[in-house]
Amino acid sequence: MSDTKAIADRFEIEALRGEYADAAMMGDYDRLASLFTHDALLRIPTIAEFTSREEIRAGIERLRSNWEVFMHLVHPGTIQVDGDTATGRTYITETGRFHDGRVHLNHSIYHDRYRRTPDGWQFTQRIYEVRYREDDGVPVDPMSAVSL
Repeated sequence: MSDTKAIADRFEIEALRGEYADAAMMGDYDRLASLFTHDALLRIPTIAEFTSREEIRAGIERLRSNWEVFMHLVHPGTIQVDGDTATGRTYITETGRFHDGRVHLNHSIYHDRYRRTPDGWQFTQRIYEVRYREDDGVPVDPMSAVSL
């Protein structure tokens, strides 16, 4: 990877993914929504699907309101840049406690699509895939919905 532009693109996309995690953790829903293109898709199977920046902002705020404590941690994944678009995977660990005292843990993947815009790289699509899930310390089928 000796191409300076490709290195810069990958760095900027990694920063975008970090901004998403920080905005989610800090409850900064306006900032979180601004990381997506206006026509973006955010899909969390069995939970929700949002198809615009406005839906993403309102939907994530609504989902987060169910949690007393919530940790959204990202781990490096893959990035493939192709001009002004890119794809990648972001690995996620989430843990938290709902207001009713239930404890939840999952290990998941975001399957991402990105686009270079005048505002920098933004998400055009994030599809969430749960690979492992526990509720109150008991393994659960990852495809079953979390009771929010």
